Amino acid sequence: MRLILAEDSTLLREGLVRLLAEEGHDVVASVADGEALVSAAAAYQPDVVITDVRMPPTHTDEGLRAALEIRRRWPETGVLVLSQYVEKRYAAELVTGENERVGYLLKDRVSQVGEFLEALARVGAGGAAFDPEVVRRLLARTSHTDPLGKLTTREHEVLEKMAEGHMNSSIATLLHISQSAVEKHVNAIFDKLELSHSTGFSRRVLAVLRYLGT
Repeated sequence: MRLILAEDSTLLREGLVRLLAEEGHDVVASVADGEALVSAAAAYQPDVVITDVRMPPTHTDEGLRAALEIRRRWPETGVLVLSQYVEKRYAAELVTGENERVGYLLKDRVSQVGEFLEALARVGAGGAAFDPEVVRRLLARTSHTDPLGKLTTREHEVLEKMAEGHMNSSIATLLHISQSAVEKHVNAIFDKLELSHSTGFSRRVLAVLRYLGT
């Protein structure tokens, strides 16, 4: 894939560039701030951009704002966000957009090279990839606001994997159940969240958004 990397830590940026090149990817640009990321995306039209959330000059949300602008201007470009911490508002903002070609990983996950590369491949192929810890943090809420009380433990597990971006076949493998069982759980989730007759929107995306409380 043609990639752009945005990371203000020179050591991490150069290490990722080398890793990605060794895996056969073409890193067409590596930059250190959000403004440069948007400019590079305009110039190179990459398949995926990989960006930190916090970058110069304020080290708040420059990377994320650049990523959201890229998704708005070039929706065919995938976005994989890396963050040191779980930024709940930022992660929710990504999920509530078009839930495809998007990922959000904690930087610790980068050290798990296989998982990082698998997430990148999933985003590049048009899917989603959300760090399990990000999903767990987004799920934290008080019981009186939880719309999911009717779900069984297994249905919660299935919906959590859906929120991470997995499709039914992958969920079946991860949970060691059959794909038909996953499909039954998914249909039960739609029923219990009163999404059975939704039209105009993906019920799968709506279920995930309900799950994340957005």
